[in-house]
Amino acid sequence: MSFALGKKLGMTRIFDKAGNHVAATLIQVGPCWVTLVRSKAKDGYTAVQIGFEKVKEKALSKAEIGHLKKQNLEPLRHLCEFRIDDVAGYNPGDVLGADRFQEGQLVDVIGYSKGRGFAGVFKKHGFHGPNASHGTHEYHRHPGSVGAHTDPGRIWKGQRMPGRMGNIRVTARNLDVVKVDPEHNLLMVRGAVPGARNGLVEIVVKNR
Repeated sequence: MSFALGKKLGMTRIFDKAGNHVAATLIQVGPCWVTLVRSKAKDGYTAVQIGFEKVKEKALSKAEIGHLKKQNLEPLRHLCEFRIDDVAGYNPGDVLGADRFQEGQLVDVIGYSKGRGFAGVFKKHGFHGPNASHGTHEYHRHPGSVGAHTDPGRIWKGQRMPGRMGNIRVTARNLDVVKVDPEHNLLMVRGAVPGARNGLVEIVVKNR
């Protein structure tokens, strides 16, 4: 399984060999540094932790700085652990880049969706609302009835209500890698990926 951390740079378009227009997202993949390798004997499971995006020490906690200095690495803003079956070939300090990916591969891209703040049921759930006339008074964007009768005498669990919208972990699955630029650590995938520009994303190629 191949994996990496990256930054969403934005969307663009390209034309494939048949001349078809393809909407694609440009991702800066790494460079990432291996910061920790977990083994079954010591940790109970096998995984590789990688870091991305160099920063000044003041941006990190003392624990994070000490963890990275132990591996002779510079301060890194993002740390993420990927569980894999075989950690052979991974050593602290190794650099991972876009050359780990190939055109035509299918990848899962994981990120956090844009936060929309507190939203009503129209925006969050697509409710249509009641009639705009025929007695309707100051109730145009309300959700309507939300509860049951005496039994059970409460609101059902999972009832769609107003609340915070967005800023949740989202996985875009099976995106086609349409272009790889190892020299500049750039990856282009077909379609959209979660999050805003410059947002952190995880790219995973699973063994299918």
